[in-house]
Amino acid sequence: MLNNVVIVGASAAGLTAAEALRSRGYSGTLTLVGDEPHAPYDRPPLSKQILAGAWPTQRVALRSPEAFAKLDAELLLGHCATGLNPRAREVHLDDGRLLGYDGLIIATGVTPRRIPGCDLPGVHLLRSLDDALALRAELLTGPRLAVVGAGFLGAEVAAVARTMGLKVTLIDPSPLPLSRPFGVRVGQRLARLHTDHGTKLHSGTRVRRLLPTTRGERRIAGAELTDGSVLKADAVVVAVGSTPAISWLTDSGLPLADGITCDATCRAAPGVYAAGDVASWHNPHFGIRMRLEHRMNATEQAMAAAGNLLGGNRPFAPVPYLWTDQYDVRVQAHGIFPADAEMTVLSGDPDQGPFTAAYSHQDRVVGVLAWNSPREVRRLRSLVVEHTPWPVAG
Repeated sequence: MLNNVVIVGASAAGLTAAEALRSRGYSGTLTLVGDEPHAPYDRPPLSKQILAGAWPTQRVALRSPEAFAKLDAELLLGHCATGLNPRAREVHLDDGRLLGYDGLIIATGVTPRRIPGCDLPGVHLLRSLDDALALRAELLTGPRLAVVGAGFLGAEVAAVARTMGLKVTLIDPSPLPLSRPFGVRVGQRLARLHTDHGTKLHSGTRVRRLLPTTRGERRIAGAELTDGSVLKADAVVVAVGSTPAISWLTDSGLPLADGITCDATCRAAPGVYAAGDVASWHNPHFGIRMRLEHRMNATEQAMAAAGNLLGGNRPFAPVPYLWTDQYDVRVQAHGIFPADAEMTVLSGDPDQGPFTAAYSHQDRVVGVLAWNSPREVRRLRSLVVEHTPWPVAG
């Protein structure tokens, strides 16, 4: 019987796990550890509404102070977990404390990848609320902005900056934005969306190095690319992906690879479960191992991990959902998108206006996508849920 549960990671997954434990009847001690000073908040708005100044910072809070009080959990904010001893069932904190536990849920998320020069003033990473506020303050000065990485995060930052009227250059080694998950046709449409709004694209090239100023205050001055070009920039956002936050677990004995390696129930070791961006688990719906850095997965997997920690032992088999907002466009998708998947348009025209598409792999529908078509994508999700054979009519 569980009497003492510790959750490491005080973001969406960690908070959801805590609430799920309480809602399922757990009445023992509950401790939530977070490395930021802020109470749990939502991250997707950081690259959109917060960066644009459309929302006040308090709007990203996931719960009110009154809701936290009702949760009856000890909230240890501003503290990092530095180690784990699964045999002794203890979590080590940066202030020397040892937190004993009967059950542990790890929801430490990811950390942004860095490139040489990231420490220069004027170079920004975007993961936390403080990161977003610092970047917004920089953008308000009207700099020439270079965004390194045209994935979801980089493309969203570029869109906000252009909407603010800044000169923006978007750099990525892929030939087209987001073509890796969604294919050439969607990538072409996104590239045109950005260029139509005045963003300059440097595709098929990487940053060789970030260039500092040579006189006066040392800060960012630009970037040298592998194609030989040099870009001048007063500010740079580095958005080249993330790595699971597992360095504190190196000596724990937990199975680690691309995140914390879990079974289909999100279990990593006796009494230890993982949820959210940090968890790698076998998804029986698709028959593959996956790790997802998507907001909805943080909520769904945290609920599953909490239920299984309490004895549920149910495989976690979701159909992933993801979205991105850029300018006046929302792209939504359900499922998975293997590199060799075949895309078929179901409705509309990918070259203009709203459209929907399905992706097949091994003769089954594994993913669906919608461009400004929210009603249609909800209906099309069933194609993925039901393992619909390929080809499929719209």
